Amino acid sequence: MSTPSIAVLGAGANGASIGADLIDAGLDPVLIEQWPAHVEAMRRDGLRVEMPSGTRRVRPRTLHLCEVATLREPFDLVLLVTKAYDARWAAALIEPYLAVDGAIAAVQNGMTTDVVADVVGAHRTVGTVIEISSTMTEPGVVHRHVDPERSWFAVDATAPRGRDVADVLSHSGEVARVDDIASAKWMKLVSNASVLVPTAALGLPMVYAIEVAGMREIMVEAGREALRVAGEHRVLPIFGLTPASIESSPDVVETMLDALYARFTVPGATTTVLQDWRKGRHSEVDDINGTVVAAGRRLGIPTPVNDAIVEVGHAIERGEVEPSPAALRLLQRG
Repeated sequence: MSTPSIAVLGAGANGASIGADLIDAGLDPVLIEQWPAHVEAMRRDGLRVEMPSGTRRVRPRTLHLCEVATLREPFDLVLLVTKAYDARWAAALIEPYLAVDGAIAAVQNGMTTDVVADVVGAHRTVGTVIEISSTMTEPGVVHRHVDPERSWFAVDATAPRGRDVADVLSHSGEVARVDDIASAKWMKLVSNASVLVPTAALGLPMVYAIEVAGMREIMVEAGREALRVAGEHRVLPIFGLTPASIESSPDVVETMLDALYARFTVPGATTTVLQDWRKGRHSEVDDINGTVVAAGRRLGIPTPVNDAIVEVGHAIERGEVEPSPAALRLLQRG
């Protein structure tokens, strides 16, 4: 394939990190973002990505959401890196500017592949899994906690444009090409259910939250519940684990949790959920632990820990509870 025309729709911490990697690799993506100050900062000063290995500075092409209507040329590939709950409207926004044989790669948490397929068609959708640790509090500046060598993606190898998406994302991390992306995404959901909202509820970085007495047990049980309601989804290795390591594991959830913490989690790094709460934003609690609860109800399998996590998350978003170690007792009600 000739050099594809690429858009990164959702150029927050992760999207901007990926965009910078693509620019560094000689590609020319357009970064489309809904935070006006961030777009203006990138236009004025460029994008700065702070990584353990050093600082990367690039000058991306950028668009505000309102400027998407000015586009004239279609995109071959769109990397959708918005919040999971924004997937439907974001896919609809960019669909008129997607090439007939182009594709949207849903580079997101949650089970968003089918949501995007509903909008643009399954033949123009590529499911993916993402594992990058980054934060952004200042427009134009991303703090990426792990270098590309320690970032990881899974891409649907069966999708018509799956190979192209995998090639593009390989500039931003290790890529696993899988033939059952739905199961791979569910396994990531198992991991996310264990970590993202529970540690955020304590208001602590991930490394410190798991050390609080009683917290690891909650995290592991949340993941076990997610695994129990997996339904038709298979247990697959993610995060660079091997099939043998999963098959020999006495507890898949603990194996994945330990792999996540060993490879991707660094001191001071917080989850995207806590970042949202600190900015007064709605989080992905319903797309993560809420998905586990919904699956449990559908299958008649109790999910008390995830029920409690969702309840605490909603209470935080209503302003009734503050993220702090005191929230542990609320999580333990599950």
